[in-house]
Amino acid sequence: MESRSFYNEILTEHNIRPEYKHDIENADLILEGVNPSCGDDIWLKLKLEDDVIVDGAFTGDGCAVSQASADIMMGLVLGKKKDEALKLADIFFRMIKGEADEDEIESLEEASALRDIAHMPARVKCAVLGWHTLEAMFRKKIKENSL
Repeated sequence: MESRSFYNEILTEHNIRPEYKHDIENADLILEGVNPSCGDDIWLKLKLEDDVIVDGAFTGDGCAVSQASADIMMGLVLGKKKDEALKLADIFFRMIKGEADEDEIESLEEASALRDIAHMPARVKCAVLGWHTLEAMFRKKIKENSL
């Protein structure tokens, strides 16, 4: 029961008082993420310097899970290099699938509060929306730079 309480407390805090839900100007990367099954819609914006995420935010609307997960993700990836952020996204996806080990889950800090979301299949797409958008954003950047 303690983990559910922890889960609720973390998600509630990030949903009610999101630190990174605002607009930023002059973002280097901007991508919209949409979950058509429930209507979640976010715009992820990042500023990069020397391949490091130096600023980031998101805007949009959605359920408490999608908004809290995006806010938690932003706090975790700020200050990280692109490859580090993508590694955290990979760990997050594997955690949701039940494939990450305890040390990996611990590296996700507050995002680990979403580890039991797999038991709520309708909420998985909500929880991964920001993370998938981050991953797609970097894939798109890589593709554009290789042209």
